[in-house]
Amino acid sequence: MTQAAIVHDQYPDRHIRSILQQTRTIAIVGASANPARPSWIVIKYLKERDFDVIPVNPGLAGTEILGLPVYGTLADIPRPVDMVEIFRNSAAAGPIVDEALALDPLPKVIWMQLSVRNDEAAARAEARGVTVVMNRCPKIEYGRLSGEIAWQGINSRVISAKKPTLAVKGFQKLTLGQNPYGGGRR
Repeated sequence: MTQAAIVHDQYPDRHIRSILQQTRTIAIVGASANPARPSWIVIKYLKERDFDVIPVNPGLAGTEILGLPVYGTLADIPRPVDMVEIFRNSAAAGPIVDEALALDPLPKVIWMQLSVRNDEAAARAEARGVTVVMNRCPKIEYGRLSGEIAWQGINSRVISAKKPTLAVKGFQKLTLGQNPYGGGRR
């Protein structure tokens, strides 16, 4: 899907699935050490699905969240990131996007969490060739597209007669395959 074709009010499932399949390293800006906070829950979930998660929070820099070192800024991260996920409000998203656009190499994706939308920042990122997703949660999208969310009786909006594929290791979970219910993420 080309950048010009993106409508940020609605993303095709194939677009979100492609992002999640191609992403390996995710920097989570606004990470919290509090297990009751959504960012902590997302870090835990993505880590359990073998993503390389990097918490970013200036107030927690030098500590750990779920055994992962916390960095103060995106520039402090010593390796490239595929995705920058923003757990801050819409106004704060603009400067975070600018910080992400100063990285070398650029991240492939900037993902703004639920209720976070900054169209001006998104336009700056897309002008540099970075894919942007706004007002979505990668945990929810992964769960929905893998079929896991259906285990709780939630309509995933994915219809398939194919049997879901379970992950090879760890707690029983589904994987995100090439189609809604088959194959592994890696």
